[in-house]
Amino acid sequence: MFFNEIHTRIRYVFLIVILILIIAIGKVFYIQVFAYNKLNTLAESLWSRKLPISADRGEIIDRNGVVLATNITTTSLVVIPNQMIDKEDAAKKISEILNCNYEDLLAHFSKKTSIERVHPEGRQLDYETAEKIDELNIDGVYLVKESKRYYPYDNLLSHILGYVGIDNQGLSGLELYYNEYLTGEDGSIKYFSDGKGHKLELAEIYEAPTSGVTLQLTIDIELQQAVENELDNAMSKYDAESAIAIAMDPDTGEILAMSSRPNFDPNNYQNYSTEVINRNLPIWMTFEPGSTFKIITLTSAIEEKMINIFEDRYTDTGAITVDGATLHCWKHGGHGDQSYLEVVENSCNPGFVNLGLKLGKDTLMNYIKEFGFGEKTGIDLNGEGTGILFDLEKMGNVELATTAFGQGISVTPIQLSV
Repeated sequence: MFFNEIHTRIRYVFLIVILILIIAIGKVFYIQVFAYNKLNTLAESLWSRKLPISADRGEIIDRNGVVLATNITTTSLVVIPNQMIDKEDAAKKISEILNCNYEDLLAHFSKKTSIERVHPEGRQLDYETAEKIDELNIDGVYLVKESKRYYPYDNLLSHILGYVGIDNQGLSGLELYYNEYLTGEDGSIKYFSDGKGHKLELAEIYEAPTSGVTLQLTIDIELQQAVENELDNAMSKYDAESAIAIAMDPDTGEILAMSSRPNFDPNNYQNYSTEVINRNLPIWMTFEPGSTFKIITLTSAIEEKMINIFEDRYTDTGAITVDGATLHCWKHGGHGDQSYLEVVENSCNPGFVNLGLKLGKDTLMNYIKEFGFGEKTGIDLNGEGTGILFDLEKMGNVELATTAFGQGISVTPIQLSV
């Protein structure tokens, strides 16, 4: 009986030991197979550090491959506070080179962080400045590559291209609209340090940055240059406050050139007011189209088969009265008897009022909207306007009449071009 009890206890102990071993082996197996990557990443994060290397933004090129926006390589100052032996002395020497405030620089060097990017004092340094800092050979002070946006044509196409901030993020124009595609993926130089942040004598790992996508435009830079020159000439000749030009392929709708004045240099956008930078006049500005809008009324009447421009006639006495309002022709006394083709040739306001009344507000406004007025064209730029049309429910005969010859409403230059 006594020996049976001992044997039973031994069996229980043996089973418990076996169970513990199985659990231990299972735990080791789980760590090595299933949790290895996670735990390894956590462990590595405790003793590895990364010095950032910024990626190049994707280039912007014209329809023929001419580069309109590219990148130049600059240097930025990065420090690892735990590796700095004499922070006060380092701040004194480097502040003299950067011509910045000593206290501000010391505050960067004293931060309780693993890596501190000295911003903005140490960003996008030129070669000479970076070399002076490098010659100091101060522990914990690093100079890393940084990409800076560069526009080789300066003011040319500025509102279309837009500009980027100091962190290479698009802030306006195509730079903003396609920022997700133009932005690359930053790389780094990975090094290893001990618990106090001191660098270990282990091989560094270089992780290459990935450049952004190249963006090709429909713009023709040679035509763009011609347009820009003519805008400058017009501004000078007429002492104008603003000027706008759009060149479009009529078969495809592709924008070949587009610009306005005032413009700016995206390489030095800080020197311009936000009004100048943000107002892309060809897509933002609204104005009464006037006689340029008459083609819409004419097209609508022809499409509705309301007139034959060669056979049907209209007599212009110089004015037309609509609901008590008298609308005048630009020619005193009017153009007399004329065909509707001559109404167009003479840009006769009463003739177009007559066409508008024939069409009625519902039909004319339907055509106006079908032509894209009153809404954005969808051009791939931010800040596009919609223009202003009369509310159909509040639109009377007088509003219908003025709309027929392009007054009382507003459109954007890009709408009228399309």
